[in-house]
Amino acid sequence: MAHADTHLRTPRELAVVGGGVIGLTCALAAVDAGWRVRVHDAGTDRRAAWVAAGMLGSLGEGHPGEDELLKLSVESVRRWPTLLTRLGDPQISAATDSLFVAAASADAEHLRTLADFVWARQPRAHDDLRPVGPSEIRRLESGLSSRLHSGFLATGEGAVDNRRLLDRLRTAITDSGGDIVDDEVTDLSTIDADEIVVAAGLGSRALVADLGLYAAKGEVLRLRRTRWSVPPPTHVVRARMHGRSVYLVPRHDGVVVGATQYEPFDETAVAPDVGGVTDLLSDAVELMPGLRTYELIEAGAGLRPCSPDGLPVVRRVDERVVVVTGHGRNGILLAPYTADVVMTLLGDDRAESVTGAANDGGVR
Repeated sequence: MAHADTHLRTPRELAVVGGGVIGLTCALAAVDAGWRVRVHDAGTDRRAAWVAAGMLGSLGEGHPGEDELLKLSVESVRRWPTLLTRLGDPQISAATDSLFVAAASADAEHLRTLADFVWARQPRAHDDLRPVGPSEIRRLESGLSSRLHSGFLATGEGAVDNRRLLDRLRTAITDSGGDIVDDEVTDLSTIDADEIVVAAGLGSRALVADLGLYAAKGEVLRLRRTRWSVPPPTHVVRARMHGRSVYLVPRHDGVVVGATQYEPFDETAVAPDVGGVTDLLSDAVELMPGLRTYELIEAGAGLRPCSPDGLPVVRRVDERVVVVTGHGRNGILLAPYTADVVMTLLGDDRAESVTGAANDGGVR
């Protein structure tokens, strides 16, 4: 177990409620800062990150009207190399760059609007996000359709293997002296700890009042390569196909295809929708025809915890409880930034400086 410095002023026993990517990343940061940590994990079916592609795209998440989210994304992407080094498993990284492509001129205009938004707010983006034509698209990814109109190459916009990430976070926590227990917490008063971090996604609503969270349902497909298949792409491929968005994210044995999003919807209806799966497969195969020879091994649906303004909720509730939830589609992307904010709220002097972290820096 890591040892605390003598100047660490915070209590040393921390309970983290939630075993998803946010809870585990916060728990690892606390263990490394010298806390005695126990994670209460309600199980795989409660983790939005289990049904995810793991994209780390600050530029790719630059949508008009989401200026604050873009700022947070850029801050978090900057922290990801440090987290990956800490985890010590190079196979967590699934890709290092993203290729944005458009099927038709209207789709190209949509991508151009997103690029203009990012360029206007991130000066460095002119170097990291550049236009590419059909011939360069084919040179970068020969398996993509020859009928694509145009696109952009986003250097440094990578992805991680979400499930390998979750496994490695758990291992890193326990190897460093933390505990992870299978336990669904229903009452915070039953937890014996100096501080509690509630990172239970949508389940946080039952533990902390007035969060204002709602669920967004998302579907993701996992395709496995066969011996007759073309290789998976080496880039994250984010496409606009006749007005719909689809992405392909490489894995060592195939491709993750995503993603749909439904809101509002019946939260008890968590199975994948036939229509959503059909659209994803249709667009994916048009984008990369060789996927026809892959095997469909999983059609998964997950519930993403969303806040009304699209920004994560990260704040102190009382003298013992910090709540961290509401990351929507960006839980994996924002995990290291969120962990820094949480450590600041817990009073750890050694947490990396975060702009307005505990006050008005885009989290609440």
